[in-house]
Amino acid sequence: MGTNRSNIKPGITVKIVLKKDQRSGALTEGIVKDLLTNSSFHPHGIKVRLKDGQVGRVKEIIK
Repeated sequence: MGTNRSNIKPGITVKIVLKKDQRSGALTEGIVKDLLTNSSFHPHGIKVRLKDGQVGRVKEIIK
């Protein structure tokens, strides 16, 4: 779901997987500040920076 860049905009709430949590799959919820992936699609999820500074790949978009 978080694999298309067009679905993700700054200010929306998402659940991301942090680099340190990739093995466990633990999700972190937060508000998108910046999009870090430049391509329109990424199979593992678009990489974003949250407002609190954490960086990870989007796994879920929360409306």
